[in-house]
Amino acid sequence: MSANTSANDRLTIGIDVGGSTIRAAVVDSDGVVVDSIRAPTPGSVPVLETTLHRTVRHLAERNDVSGVGVAIAGFVSADRRTVRFAPHLPWVNAPVADRLTDRFGLPVVLEHDANAAAWAEYRFGAAAGSRIAVVVALGTGIGAALLLDGRIFRGAHGIAPELGHLRVVPDGRPCACGKRGCWERYCSGTALVDIAVEMLAADPGRSQLAADAAADPGSLTGRRIAGAAHDGDALAVAAMAEFARWLGLGLSMVADVYDPELVVIGGGVSGSASLFLDDARDHYAAAATGAGHRPLARVRAAQLGDAAGLIGAALLAGELHTAG
Repeated sequence: MSANTSANDRLTIGIDVGGSTIRAAVVDSDGVVVDSIRAPTPGSVPVLETTLHRTVRHLAERNDVSGVGVAIAGFVSADRRTVRFAPHLPWVNAPVADRLTDRFGLPVVLEHDANAAAWAEYRFGAAAGSRIAVVVALGTGIGAALLLDGRIFRGAHGIAPELGHLRVVPDGRPCACGKRGCWERYCSGTALVDIAVEMLAADPGRSQLAADAAADPGSLTGRRIAGAAHDGDALAVAAMAEFARWLGLGLSMVADVYDPELVVIGGGVSGSASLFLDDARDHYAAAATGAGHRPLARVRAAQLGDAAGLIGAALLAGELHTAG
């Protein structure tokens, strides 16, 4: 057992399996990370599962753990045993939970990464105590989760809610899902770069960011744009304003469907929330149906950062172990 924990702590492992990196951590029952490890994500099923086994073994050798939660960006079956499809991972209709349980010698539960992050924010973060909350995770795309009376809503088949693929622009930008005009193509880290590129093509103007992009197109990243906006660069500020507009418009649709009391904005882009969240709230308030005649959801930034997914997965694994 880790020296940082007491004998009364129940420890579980949470794993966030990303397209490029596997992040794993030992988490106690208060949501505190007490040990962690990273590894590159392999591209084949056998090597991926071997890497996960090695990662869990290293953590379990140093900590007395009782279960494992695995968070992935993809479709997970309603019973949380099967990965139906994950665009950046090699599993397709694979009984991952059962296979990993056999390899680890520990109970394993799967979860969509947005659901896992939402659960962590509900237990110990920005969504604590909320009755109806939506979590929108802005990263490479958009992940989303819906919490109803302290329960994760997964839909009939474990897929809901895919808010990032709501179509906001008919025949708009092509999306990796096969459709065009999806919300995440206008409001994500990837979309922020697209917005800046389009603005740059229309009017290069006088901007250090524009000059840097002309010299090295690869330097135009979401992180670079956010940093430039913080420094007052005209192009970056305009791109952030457009990003905020799309976030607000999308949230107005979310509010029209779910009428939540709270929306939590998470994901990697949320680290720059101070640059866009106030404007997004204004756009949301103006675009919601019945604007001015209805209560609006509070919109807050997530509190647990990019560790929320693995913390939530670990907590869900602990609850599964307790229920069992």
